[in-house]
Amino acid sequence: MKKKEEQIRLNKFLANAGVASRRKSDEMITQGLVKVNSKVVTDLGIKISLSDKISVNGNPVNIKEKKVYILLNKPNDYITTTNDERDRKTVMDLVKVRERVYPVGRLDRKTTGVLLFTNDGELANRLMHPRYRIAKEYKIDIDKQITDLQLKKLVKGIDLEDGVAQASEVFIGKTKKEVYVVVHEGRNHLVRRMFESMGFEVLHLDRIRYGTLTRVGLKRGEWRSLKSSEVLTLKEMVKLA
Repeated sequence: MKKKEEQIRLNKFLANAGVASRRKSDEMITQGLVKVNSKVVTDLGIKISLSDKISVNGNPVNIKEKKVYILLNKPNDYITTTNDERDRKTVMDLVKVRERVYPVGRLDRKTTGVLLFTNDGELANRLMHPRYRIAKEYKIDIDKQITDLQLKKLVKGIDLEDGVAQASEVFIGKTKKEVYVVVHEGRNHLVRRMFESMGFEVLHLDRIRYGTLTRVGLKRGEWRSLKSSEVLTLKEMVKLA
C-alpha cells in the first residue's frame, strides 16, 4: 500500500518557506494570490502535500530554500519595509542576499540599531508574538534630565492610547539625559511614545539588543550572518528547539 503523504496547512507551509508570517499568509490566500497546482485557493483551512506545486503572485515557492538569518545595525533615515511607494530608502537597500528575506518587526525611520532579517517564517512569527516576551533594549538620548520618580514611572507603567506600557528594566547612562530601557513588547513606537508622554523630546533612539543579539562589531549600515549557536538560542527562546 502506498504511504499516505504528510499534509500541512497552507499558511504554515508559506511561513516555513519564508514567504510571510502565518497571518500575512492568510491575507494573501484570501486575496487570491496563492495557487495550489495552478488553481487559486482562498480556503484558509486547506492542507497541502509537500509534493504539491505552490505559487504566490505567480512565483513558485520552494520550502527547501536555505534558511538565512541576518543581523543589521540599522542606520538613521531608513524605512523598515521591503518596499516603499514613495521611493524612500529602505533597509532592504542595505541587506543584499540571494534569498528573499524580510525584517522581523520594525524600527521606525529615525530609530537605529539591531534589526533581524530572515526567511524563516515560523521563527519570525514567534519572535514577534507577545507570548514569548522577547527582550528589546534601547539607549535613549533625551532633551532634559530624567528624575528618579520618572524612572520609577517607566517600570510601574505609563498610560498610552493603546494601553499601559511598562519597562522591565531602566537605568541611567553617563548622564541623566541618557537612559537605557528594556521592554518585552513590540507595539509601534512604544519606547518613543513612553518618553514623549512624560514630556521629553527623544533626540536619538538606538536599539542595542534584541533577545541575546547586540550590534557589537557592526558599524552603522553593516550586517552579518548569525552564527548557528545564535540561531539555536533564538529558537530555544521561542520553543522551536
